[in-house]
Amino acid sequence: MKISIGNDHAGTGYKNAVTEFLESQNIEVINHGTDSEESVDYPDFVHPVARDVEDKKVDFGIIICGSGNGANMTANKHQGVRSALCWTKEITALAREHNDANILSIPARYTSKEQAIEMVKVFLETKFAGGRHSRRVEKIACS
Repeated sequence: MKISIGNDHAGTGYKNAVTEFLESQNIEVINHGTDSEESVDYPDFVHPVARDVEDKKVDFGIIICGSGNGANMTANKHQGVRSALCWTKEITALAREHNDANILSIPARYTSKEQAIEMVKVFLETKFAGGRHSRRVEKIACS
């Protein structure tokens, strides 16, 4: 499995913790995030992740910013991307199961690193349910 990850200054520590977890699971990580806590613009680090998902270069993406909102909005501008802003593992499971989310957006200022890692685990373990949800997911794109 291959994961693309990107973050702004608010998510640097989270990115490092998530990357360490993923690599411990023998998952390849492509790092598009900043390694600094100096202020940066989140779109510069989110667009590359969304492009990786859009171009099917990776299985999933993970994006991290302070609220998760800006990163999520940016990622969802890309065709074929279904980024979900999640703050609990239950919401994360539903995002995968019902919405076939392919990018997880984590709000660093509103979750702990432990919660973030739990959400990543759930995101990767949960399968899309298909069925009636497929019809809905097919209606998301504006192409």
